[in-house]
Amino acid sequence: MEEYGIIRRPIVTEKGTILRDENNQLLFEVDSRSNKSEIKKAIEKLFKVKVLSVQTQNRLGKRKRLGKFVGRRKNWKKAIVTLKEGDRVDYFEGV
Repeated sequence: MEEYGIIRRPIVTEKGTILRDENNQLLFEVDSRSNKSEIKKAIEKLFKVKVLSVQTQNRLGKRKRLGKFVGRRKNWKKAIVTLKEGDRVDYFEGV
């Protein structure tokens, strides 16, 4: 799988900002079929940093209703990536 297919988008939230500042961790939405080693290789190649660990979470989509119709949002996978001390991703510095 290609690097740009594995990493969907960065997740920029208040919790993600705290993790980035205190623990040097980044949050990404990733392809649900990818595993930790593929995520690690993709992050290292795209951002040219050293990844120490990757933690993943499978998130269930919320149930939503519109009148009498009930639907679901899509399920997705979140990756918490820990970077080596001193490595930074410039993409997140201005956020």
